[in-house]
Amino acid sequence: MKIARELRAIAQTGLAFTADGFDQQRYQRLRELAALLMAQDSAAEHESILELLRQEKGYATPKVDVRGAAFEDGRVLMVREISDGKWTLPGGWADVNQTAGECVVREIAEESGFKARALKLAAVYDYQKRNPPRHIDSIYKMFFICEIVGGAACASDETSEVAFFPRDELPPLSLGRTTAAQIDRMFEHRENPQLATDFD
Repeated sequence: MKIARELRAIAQTGLAFTADGFDQQRYQRLRELAALLMAQDSAAEHESILELLRQEKGYATPKVDVRGAAFEDGRVLMVREISDGKWTLPGGWADVNQTAGECVVREIAEESGFKARALKLAAVYDYQKRNPPRHIDSIYKMFFICEIVGGAACASDETSEVAFFPRDELPPLSLGRTTAAQIDRMFEHRENPQLATDFD
């Protein structure tokens, strides 16, 4: 999958910048080969993956996911995802025209009902190094330590439950979103605010 992601990025960037018709054909073929490799790894249909790749335009860069670790009485705020029925720190894709801190505050409000304030960028992790390899995109995951400043627990269109969990009693996790090691590290950052930001 790593090779396929790199081939896809080369093809996408090449298509964005070349005006030569022959190079356009070569980059389109490279994109098709990347889709074939991805279909082999995931057993997904080649055409559906290729269609997803065709939708991406411009210089290929990683996507950004934000996650908020907010605490209350030594427990961390988590939400249950409707999509897989498992739990994660609130978060999601970063939006255009919002800072990363604004995005994580918005995600916490949307998914949990709580108003929060971002206190610290605790980690910037590479998805492929830290999470199960199930995504076709290159992703940077930004984890923030947050403080709850208002609101109340409320499920959403994306989440079915909201709850706080102690460090040693985590529920079944949505591992593509958050791992136990990542949550444990957020507890460490909460307990020791002087820790430097982690990054890959």
